[in-house]
Amino acid sequence: MSDTATLARPAAQKTEHFDVLIVGAGISGVGGAYHLATQCPGTSFVVLEGLESFGGTWITHKYPGIRSDSDLYTFGYRFKPWTGAPIATADEILTYMGEAIEENHLDKHIRYKHQIKSAEWSSKDNRWTIEATRTDTGETARFTASFLWMCQGYYRHSEGYTPKWKGMDKYKGKIVHPQTWPENLDYKGKNVIIIGSGATAATLAPAIAADCTHVTVLQRSPTYFIAGRNENDLANTLRQIGIKEEWIHEIVRRKILFDQDVFTRRALNEPEAVKQELLAGVRAYLGPDYDIEQHFTPAYRPWRQRIAFVPDGDLFQGIKAGKASMVTDQIETFTEKGILLASGQELEADIIITATGFNLNALGDINLIIDGKPLDFAKTVTYRGMMFTGVPNMVWVFGYFRASWTLRADLVADFVCRLLNHMKKKGVRRVTPALRPEDKDMPLSTWIDPENFNPGYLMRGMHLLPKRGNKPEWQHSQDYWAEKDQLPAINLDDAAFVYQ
Repeated sequence: MSDTATLARPAAQKTEHFDVLIVGAGISGVGGAYHLATQCPGTSFVVLEGLESFGGTWITHKYPGIRSDSDLYTFGYRFKPWTGAPIATADEILTYMGEAIEENHLDKHIRYKHQIKSAEWSSKDNRWTIEATRTDTGETARFTASFLWMCQGYYRHSEGYTPKWKGMDKYKGKIVHPQTWPENLDYKGKNVIIIGSGATAATLAPAIAADCTHVTVLQRSPTYFIAGRNENDLANTLRQIGIKEEWIHEIVRRKILFDQDVFTRRALNEPEAVKQELLAGVRAYLGPDYDIEQHFTPAYRPWRQRIAFVPDGDLFQGIKAGKASMVTDQIETFTEKGILLASGQELEADIIITATGFNLNALGDINLIIDGKPLDFAKTVTYRGMMFTGVPNMVWVFGYFRASWTLRADLVADFVCRLLNHMKKKGVRRVTPALRPEDKDMPLSTWIDPENFNPGYLMRGMHLLPKRGNKPEWQHSQDYWAEKDQLPAINLDDAAFVYQ
């Protein structure tokens, strides 16, 4: 007998099968698990999460002051009342999500430390085969699922987007991206530059300003902000008169959504009036002598990019107190001591924080294969921003830009559950979106119209995303107020759905 013949053969790898596999235990994945458990009783499912716990964004981001930029009455789940301040910290959101998991016994469905590497669809078997790496042991775990529900988010958690500026190698201080914030970064008594003009910069600056010698927010161009109290007067009044929290949540949620609808439509129909109202809100904090025109007046109309909420005007209060300042200019080059601007001014800093956005990651770094061929996502056409032509038994969650992400996650969850129940009733195992005969010559364009919405991460990654058509069925709508009626009314026997 040869030596090789005496070696023990490896045990056959165990494969677990589920009716549905949910990718990610962030806000969408946890919500999806709830809806599956309540709307599709008897359906087996598992949630695979690459991190050590639930929360997604709210555990990967560690920078000071991290908070929601949507109110929690709409960013929270419709099935679980929110009882805190409208704008919440990461810890408060994680506590809320943990309660949702515990109260609905969802923990038994979630597998943490499972980083999905590939998902391969077989039409012969009508199922997905998913391979994941156990991040704690390095072992491979294999699953099969009849349906794949992509709730992994839309950006790469492992790294943020930092432009390559000239001279960065010359700088002697620290360069930090908020998405990979060092655990023990000492910024006390330091001069800090934050590059960026979005919600992250507006959050970071007031959070660290009190401990720094000075914080300079350096922006290439201004953005719009809404400042207001981090309170909801309607919620407070309803609590004072003893209304149940479930009712308060629903009433306040509806009022906020009504107000947002009015504001969004005004931004499109009366952009100049809305612009002046937003600028007046900033001027109320900074006074008539501050240069609002240079530092807080964007070149684009309101809502062409996301508008960040500044609770209690904390960013503006820091500027007024002299602890923070805004500089609007172009970066010429990094220097040993800081940044030289196009105007010739040099800003010195001990730490430079690049709050410059993130990298779009549409499929979560998962290698998707359809019947032996790698999926070219950009060659598909989206069905209402959640399914894709030629991709069977898969739904993808991508939320709203102008409203809370979770609003769409809930609507998509209702659709998934209705679709699964419909397939069960019809006795079919596969559904694939396909262009109908009347759609064959439909003109196609980018996934979203840049004239409608054009943040940097989307413009940089548009080539990675599916195409859209010129009909509502083949577009990703950003209108929650229309979709809340449209998605529940989808005819599941429409020719756009091919069942087998």
